[in-house]
Amino acid sequence: MDAVLRPLADTHGRVHRDLRISVTDRCNLRCTYCMPEEGMEWQPRHELLSFEEIERVARVLVTHFGIDAIRLTGGEPTLRAHLPVLVERLAALGTDLSITTNATTLDRMAGDLAEAGLRRVNVSLDSLRRDRFQELTRRDDLPKVLSGIEAALAAGLTPVKLNVVAMRGVNDDEVVDLAAFGREKGIGVRFIEFMPLDASGAWERDAVVSQAEIVEAIDAVFPLEPLARGSAPATLWRYRDGGGDVGVIPSVTQPFCGDCDRIRLTSDGKLRTCLFATDETDLRALVRGGASDDDIAAVVAAAVGEKGPGHLIGQPAFIRPRRSMSQIGG
Repeated sequence: MDAVLRPLADTHGRVHRDLRISVTDRCNLRCTYCMPEEGMEWQPRHELLSFEEIERVARVLVTHFGIDAIRLTGGEPTLRAHLPVLVERLAALGTDLSITTNATTLDRMAGDLAEAGLRRVNVSLDSLRRDRFQELTRRDDLPKVLSGIEAALAAGLTPVKLNVVAMRGVNDDEVVDLAAFGREKGIGVRFIEFMPLDASGAWERDAVVSQAEIVEAIDAVFPLEPLARGSAPATLWRYRDGGGDVGVIPSVTQPFCGDCDRIRLTSDGKLRTCLFATDETDLRALVRGGASDDDIAAVVAAAVGEKGPGHLIGQPAFIRPRRSMSQIGG
Protein backbone atom coordinates (compact mmCIF):
# COMPACT_ATOMS: atom_id res chain seq x y z
CA MET A 1 0.00 0.00 0.00
CA ASP A 2 1.27 3.50 -0.80
CA ALA A 3 2.46 5.68 2.04
CA VAL A 4 -0.01 8.21 3.39
CA LEU A 5 0.73 11.54 1.74
CA ARG A 6 -1.02 13.85 4.20
CA PRO A 7 -3.84 13.92 6.72
CA LEU A 8 -7.28 14.84 5.41
CA ALA A 9 -7.68 17.96 7.52
CA ASP A 10 -9.96 20.99 7.46
CA THR A 11 -9.27 24.55 8.56
CA HIS A 12 -10.69 23.82 12.02
CA GLY A 13 -7.97 21.28 12.78
CA ARG A 14 -10.12 18.17 12.38
CA VAL A 15 -8.45 15.18 10.73
CA HIS A 16 -10.85 12.90 8.87
CA ARG A 17 -10.33 9.14 9.12
CA ASP A 18 -13.86 7.74 8.89
CA LEU A 19 -15.63 7.20 5.54
CA ARG A 20 -19.35 6.41 5.32
CA ILE A 21 -20.37 4.93 1.96
CA SER A 22 -24.02 4.71 0.91
CA VAL A 23 -24.43 1.85 -1.57
CA THR A 24 -28.12 2.41 -2.35
CA ASP A 25 -30.91 4.87 -1.62
CA ARG A 26 -33.50 2.08 -1.63
CA CYS A 27 -35.02 0.62 1.51
CA ASN A 28 -37.53 -2.13 2.31
CA LEU A 29 -38.89 -0.24 5.34
CA ARG A 30 -40.66 3.12 5.37
CA CYS A 31 -39.70 4.60 8.72
CA THR A 32 -41.93 7.59 9.40
CA TYR A 33 -39.06 9.92 10.33
CA CYS A 34 -37.00 8.92 7.28
CA MET A 35 -39.22 8.22 4.26
CA PRO A 36 -42.76 8.85 3.01
CA GLU A 37 -45.03 5.81 2.79
CA GLU A 38 -45.21 6.07 -0.99
CA GLY A 39 -43.80 8.20 -3.78
CA MET A 40 -40.05 7.88 -3.29
CA GLU A 41 -38.11 8.49 -6.50
CA TRP A 42 -35.18 6.07 -6.55
CA GLN A 43 -31.87 6.83 -8.19
CA PRO A 44 -31.66 5.22 -11.64
CA ARG A 45 -29.32 2.23 -11.59
CA HIS A 46 -26.82 3.81 -13.95
CA GLU A 47 -26.40 6.78 -11.61
CA LEU A 48 -25.22 4.59 -8.74
CA LEU A 49 -21.52 4.04 -8.33
CA SER A 50 -20.44 0.57 -9.42
CA PHE A 51 -18.49 -1.65 -7.04
CA GLU A 52 -15.35 -0.86 -9.00
CA GLU A 53 -15.98 2.88 -8.66
CA ILE A 54 -16.71 2.62 -4.94
CA GLU A 55 -13.55 0.59 -4.42
CA ARG A 56 -11.46 3.11 -6.35
CA VAL A 57 -12.69 6.12 -4.37
CA ALA A 58 -12.21 4.25 -1.10
CA ARG A 59 -8.71 3.16 -2.11
CA VAL A 60 -7.74 6.73 -3.00
CA LEU A 61 -8.89 7.94 0.41
CA VAL A 62 -7.13 5.12 2.24
CA THR A 63 -3.80 5.43 0.42
CA HIS A 64 -3.67 9.22 0.15
CA PHE A 65 -5.15 10.24 3.51
CA GLY A 66 -5.01 7.27 5.85
CA ILE A 67 -8.74 6.68 6.15
CA ASP A 68 -8.90 3.76 8.58
CA ALA A 69 -12.64 3.11 9.03
CA ILE A 70 -15.28 2.46 6.38
CA ARG A 71 -18.96 1.94 7.08
CA LEU A 72 -21.50 0.88 4.47
CA THR A 73 -24.94 2.46 4.70
CA GLY A 74 -28.06 2.96 2.60
CA GLY A 75 -31.02 3.30 2.31
CA GLU A 76 -30.73 -0.32 3.32
CA PRO A 77 -27.32 -1.57 2.13
CA THR A 78 -28.23 -5.26 2.08
CA LEU A 79 -30.63 -4.50 -0.80
CA ARG A 80 -27.65 -3.84 -3.06
CA ALA A 81 -27.22 -7.00 -5.14
CA HIS A 82 -24.07 -9.06 -4.48
CA LEU A 83 -23.06 -6.92 -1.49
CA PRO A 84 -20.52 -9.51 -0.22
CA VAL A 85 -18.54 -8.92 -3.42
CA LEU A 86 -18.14 -5.25 -2.52
CA VAL A 87 -17.33 -6.14 1.09
CA GLU A 88 -14.53 -8.43 -0.09
CA ARG A 89 -13.10 -5.66 -2.28
CA LEU A 90 -13.17 -3.11 0.53
CA ALA A 91 -11.90 -5.55 3.16
CA ALA A 92 -8.69 -5.84 1.13
CA LEU A 93 -7.98 -2.19 1.96
CA GLY A 94 -7.33 -3.16 5.57
CA THR A 95 -9.68 -0.72 7.32
CA ASP A 96 -12.22 -1.28 10.11
CA LEU A 97 -15.08 -2.29 7.82
CA SER A 98 -18.63 -2.21 9.19
CA ILE A 99 -22.24 -1.82 8.07
CA THR A 100 -25.38 -0.11 9.33
CA THR A 101 -28.49 -2.12 8.48
CA ASN A 102 -32.11 -2.62 9.49
CA ALA A 103 -31.23 -6.36 9.74
CA THR A 104 -34.39 -7.56 8.01
CA THR A 105 -32.34 -9.68 5.60
CA LEU A 106 -29.33 -10.26 7.82
CA ASP A 107 -30.43 -13.73 8.92
CA ARG A 108 -29.53 -15.06 5.49
CA MET A 109 -26.58 -12.76 4.73
CA ALA A 110 -24.58 -12.47 7.94
CA GLY A 111 -22.40 -15.50 7.28
CA ASP A 112 -21.54 -14.44 3.73
CA LEU A 113 -20.73 -10.89 4.85
CA ALA A 114 -18.49 -12.14 7.64
CA GLU A 115 -16.70 -14.53 5.28
CA ALA A 116 -16.17 -11.66 2.82
CA GLY A 117 -14.38 -9.63 5.51
CA LEU A 118 -17.03 -7.53 7.24
CA ARG A 119 -15.97 -6.94 10.84
CA ARG A 120 -19.01 -5.62 12.67
CA VAL A 121 -22.57 -4.42 12.32
CA ASN A 122 -24.84 -1.66 13.62
CA VAL A 123 -28.55 -2.47 13.59
CA SER A 124 -31.20 0.26 13.43
CA LEU A 125 -34.12 -0.64 15.71
CA ASP A 126 -36.44 1.87 17.36
CA SER A 127 -38.93 -0.39 19.15
CA LEU A 128 -39.18 -3.89 20.61
CA ARG A 129 -42.99 -3.81 20.46
CA ARG A 130 -44.28 -5.45 17.33
CA ASP A 131 -47.28 -3.17 16.89
CA ARG A 132 -45.19 -0.05 17.43
CA PHE A 133 -42.43 -1.31 15.13
CA GLN A 134 -45.04 -1.80 12.41
CA GLU A 135 -46.44 1.67 13.00
CA LEU A 136 -42.95 3.24 12.85
CA THR A 137 -41.67 1.33 9.83
CA ARG A 138 -44.97 0.61 8.07
CA ARG A 139 -43.83 -3.01 7.85
CA ASP A 140 -44.46 -5.99 10.17
CA ASP A 141 -40.82 -7.09 10.20
CA LEU A 142 -39.72 -7.04 13.83
CA PRO A 143 -39.26 -10.85 13.95
CA LYS A 144 -36.92 -10.60 10.94
CA VAL A 145 -34.86 -7.90 12.64
CA LEU A 146 -34.50 -9.94 15.83
CA SER A 147 -33.47 -12.99 13.76
CA GLY A 148 -30.96 -10.81 11.92
CA ILE A 149 -29.41 -9.68 15.20
CA GLU A 150 -29.02 -13.30 16.31
CA ALA A 151 -27.45 -14.18 12.96
CA ALA A 152 -24.95 -11.33 13.24
CA LEU A 153 -23.94 -12.47 16.71
CA ALA A 154 -23.61 -16.08 15.54
CA ALA A 155 -21.46 -14.99 12.56
CA GLY A 156 -19.06 -13.12 14.82
CA LEU A 157 -19.91 -9.67 13.46
CA THR A 158 -19.13 -8.17 16.83
CA PRO A 159 -19.44 -5.88 18.53
CA VAL A 160 -23.06 -5.70 17.35
CA LYS A 161 -24.50 -2.30 18.20
CA LEU A 162 -28.09 -1.09 18.21
CA ASN A 163 -29.01 2.37 16.89
CA VAL A 164 -32.21 3.81 18.36
CA VAL A 165 -33.74 7.13 17.32
CA ALA A 166 -35.47 8.40 20.46
CA MET A 167 -38.62 10.44 19.79
CA ARG A 168 -40.85 12.05 22.37
CA GLY A 169 -44.33 10.57 22.53
CA VAL A 170 -43.31 7.84 20.10
CA ASN A 171 -40.81 5.47 21.73
CA ASP A 172 -39.29 7.38 24.64
CA ASP A 173 -41.10 5.05 27.03
CA GLU A 174 -38.94 2.17 25.71
CA VAL A 175 -35.55 3.67 26.52
CA VAL A 176 -35.00 1.43 29.54
CA ASP A 177 -36.45 -1.63 27.78
CA LEU A 178 -34.04 -1.18 24.87
CA ALA A 179 -31.13 -0.70 27.24
CA ALA A 180 -32.14 -3.91 29.04
CA PHE A 181 -32.30 -5.74 25.70
CA GLY A 182 -28.76 -4.64 24.93
CA ARG A 183 -27.52 -5.81 28.33
CA GLU A 184 -29.18 -9.20 27.88
CA LYS A 185 -27.72 -9.74 24.40
CA GLY A 186 -24.31 -8.20 24.99
CA ILE A 187 -25.11 -5.43 22.52
CA GLY A 188 -24.06 -1.81 22.91
CA VAL A 189 -27.12 0.41 22.47
CA ARG A 190 -26.67 3.86 20.96
CA PHE A 191 -29.60 6.25 21.36
CA ILE A 192 -29.73 9.00 18.73
CA GLU A 193 -31.38 12.35 19.26
CA PHE A 194 -34.07 12.97 16.62
CA MET A 195 -32.54 15.14 13.88
CA PRO A 196 -34.15 17.42 11.26
CA LEU A 197 -33.62 15.11 8.29
CA ASP A 198 -37.07 13.53 8.24
CA ALA A 199 -38.60 13.09 4.80
CA SER A 200 -41.76 15.02 5.72
CA GLY A 201 -39.89 18.02 7.10
CA ALA A 202 -42.05 17.91 10.22
CA TRP A 203 -39.18 17.85 12.74
CA GLU A 204 -39.71 19.93 15.86
CA ARG A 205 -37.31 20.57 18.74
CA ASP A 206 -39.96 19.41 21.23
CA ALA A 207 -39.81 15.91 19.71
CA VAL A 208 -36.15 15.56 20.70
CA VAL A 209 -35.49 13.34 23.71
CA SER A 210 -32.27 14.80 25.08
CA GLN A 211 -29.15 12.95 26.11
CA ALA A 212 -29.73 14.08 29.70
CA GLU A 213 -33.21 12.56 29.77
CA ILE A 214 -32.05 9.28 28.24
CA VAL A 215 -29.16 8.87 30.65
CA GLU A 216 -31.30 9.79 33.64
CA ALA A 217 -33.93 7.18 32.74
CA ILE A 218 -31.38 4.39 32.30
CA ASP A 219 -29.28 5.36 35.31
CA ALA A 220 -32.33 5.15 37.57
CA VAL A 221 -32.64 1.44 36.76
CA PHE A 222 -29.12 0.44 35.73
CA PRO A 223 -26.58 2.75 37.43
CA LEU A 224 -24.05 4.26 35.03
CA GLU A 225 -20.63 5.87 35.11
CA PRO A 226 -19.25 8.03 32.27
CA LEU A 227 -16.47 6.95 29.96
CA ALA A 228 -13.91 9.22 28.29
CA ARG A 229 -15.11 10.66 25.02
CA GLY A 230 -13.24 9.99 21.77
CA SER A 231 -13.89 11.08 18.18
CA ALA A 232 -16.88 8.73 17.78
CA PRO A 233 -20.26 10.47 17.71
CA ALA A 234 -21.59 8.69 20.79
CA THR A 235 -20.97 9.78 24.36
CA LEU A 236 -20.58 6.57 26.37
CA TRP A 237 -21.45 5.33 29.84
CA ARG A 238 -20.53 2.02 31.46
CA TYR A 239 -22.92 0.02 33.59
CA ARG A 240 -21.52 -0.04 37.11
CA ASP A 241 -22.36 -3.73 37.48
CA GLY A 242 -20.20 -4.63 34.46
CA GLY A 243 -23.15 -5.19 32.14
CA GLY A 244 -21.58 -3.46 29.13
CA ASP A 245 -22.07 0.09 27.95
CA VAL A 246 -24.65 2.43 26.48
CA GLY A 247 -24.25 5.60 24.47
CA VAL A 248 -26.09 8.64 23.20
CA ILE A 249 -25.44 10.55 19.99
CA PRO A 250 -26.48 14.07 21.10
CA SER A 251 -26.49 15.75 17.69
CA VAL A 252 -29.06 18.34 18.75
CA THR A 253 -28.48 19.17 22.42
CA GLN A 254 -24.71 18.68 22.59
CA PRO A 255 -23.28 18.69 19.05
CA PHE A 256 -19.94 16.94 18.66
CA CYS A 257 -19.00 18.81 15.48
CA GLY A 258 -15.68 19.94 16.97
CA ASP A 259 -14.49 16.31 17.08
CA CYS A 260 -16.05 15.13 13.81
CA ASP A 261 -13.75 12.94 11.70
CA ARG A 262 -16.32 11.66 9.17
CA ILE A 263 -16.97 12.23 5.49
CA ARG A 264 -19.70 10.63 3.38
CA LEU A 265 -20.02 9.27 -0.13
CA THR A 266 -23.59 9.03 -1.43
CA SER A 267 -24.79 6.19 -3.60
CA ASP A 268 -24.66 8.47 -6.66
CA GLY A 269 -21.07 9.47 -5.97
CA LYS A 270 -21.38 12.80 -4.18
CA LEU A 271 -18.93 13.62 -1.41
CA ARG A 272 -20.54 15.22 1.65
CA THR A 273 -18.35 16.62 4.40
CA CYS A 274 -21.25 16.67 6.88
CA LEU A 275 -24.57 14.88 7.20
CA PHE A 276 -26.16 18.35 7.14
CA ALA A 277 -24.04 19.78 4.34
CA THR A 278 -25.84 21.93 1.81
CA ASP A 279 -23.14 21.45 -0.81
CA GLU A 280 -21.87 18.24 -2.42
CA THR A 281 -18.81 17.46 -4.52
CA ASP A 282 -19.35 15.24 -7.55
CA LEU A 283 -16.76 12.47 -7.46
CA ARG A 284 -18.68 10.28 -9.91
CA ALA A 285 -18.03 12.77 -12.70
CA LEU A 286 -14.32 12.65 -11.92
CA VAL A 287 -14.18 8.85 -11.80
CA ARG A 288 -16.12 8.44 -15.03
CA GLY A 289 -14.34 11.35 -16.71
CA GLY A 290 -10.86 9.84 -16.57
CA ALA A 291 -9.47 11.71 -13.57
CA SER A 292 -6.31 10.30 -11.99
CA ASP A 293 -6.13 9.15 -8.39
CA ASP A 294 -4.17 12.29 -7.55
CA ASP A 295 -6.86 14.42 -9.21
CA ILE A 296 -9.56 12.76 -7.10
CA ALA A 297 -7.49 13.19 -3.94
CA ALA A 298 -6.95 16.88 -4.67
CA VAL A 299 -10.69 17.50 -5.11
CA VAL A 300 -11.49 15.64 -1.89
CA ALA A 301 -8.84 17.58 0.04
CA ALA A 302 -10.21 20.89 -1.27
CA ALA A 303 -13.79 19.97 -0.32
CA VAL A 304 -12.84 18.88 3.18
CA GLY A 305 -10.73 22.01 3.57
CA GLU A 306 -13.90 24.08 3.16
CA LYS A 307 -15.89 22.11 5.76
CA GLY A 308 -17.80 24.39 8.10
CA PRO A 309 -17.48 24.42 11.89
CA GLY A 310 -20.82 22.71 12.58
CA HIS A 311 -24.39 22.05 11.51
CA LEU A 312 -26.12 24.82 13.56
CA ILE A 313 -29.24 22.75 14.34
CA GLY A 314 -31.74 24.84 16.28
CA GLN A 315 -30.02 28.11 15.41
CA PRO A 316 -31.39 30.78 13.06
CA ALA A 317 -28.61 30.13 10.55
CA PHE A 318 -29.47 26.42 10.19
CA ILE A 319 -30.32 25.38 6.63
CA ARG A 320 -32.05 22.06 6.13
CA PRO A 321 -30.34 19.86 3.48
CA ARG A 322 -32.27 19.30 0.28
CA ARG A 323 -32.03 15.53 0.54
CA SER A 324 -33.50 13.44 3.35
CA MET A 325 -31.72 10.90 5.53
CA SER A 326 -32.28 7.88 3.30
CA GLN A 327 -30.90 9.68 0.25
CA ILE A 328 -27.57 10.70 1.78
CA GLY A 329 -26.61 7.66 3.81
CA GLY A 330 -27.52 8.86 7.27
